Amino acid sequence: MDLRVERTKKSIHNAFIQLRSKKPLEKISVKELSELAYINKATFYSHYKDIYDLSDKLEDELIASIIKTIPNPENMISDSANMSEFLTNAFVSHRALLYTIFSDSRSGILVKKLDRALKELIYTYHPKYKDNLEMDIIFTIVIQGCFNACLTHPDDDMTEISRIIGKVNKCLSDNYTLSQ
Repeated sequence: MDLRVERTKKSIHNAFIQLRSKKPLEKISVKELSELAYINKATFYSHYKDIYDLSDKLEDELIASIIKTIPNPENMISDSANMSEFLTNAFVSHRALLYTIFSDSRSGILVKKLDRALKELIYTYHPKYKDNLEMDIIFTIVIQGCFNACLTHPDDDMTEISRIIGKVNKCLSDNYTLSQ
């Protein structure tokens, strides 16, 4: 990618995050963002359709960044205790940006996007589970449970929360057998 394009996109992203930390997405204008990013509106529109397109792309990039921090994703099923700890730690390490980008009207979108992206990753390594409703529900419980535990206990010791989530998920995986 051209270095100028990269710098422009970074400037747009930084301006967006700065504005997003102060106001809802619906209140951010392209004009305001462009001024803050020191670009003209035409430059913004050469990269994004509108503010919602920018937000959607940044959300997807953040989800991809979270997923990249999970080591050995192919072991998400065989080592569910450690994987849920890695997942919890990934949420925690991106917490500030998650709360900024997915605040207000976008808060409900985060867990759906995360759930979908992690399942796609799991099914890449374990395609036999792709159309299995039981496994899909188990993955939903693990993914959304980890996320919601972190969200519900933001001021508690995340290492301890991570350990507890890992322990719970290990109990689930040790005691649950698929009826196939």
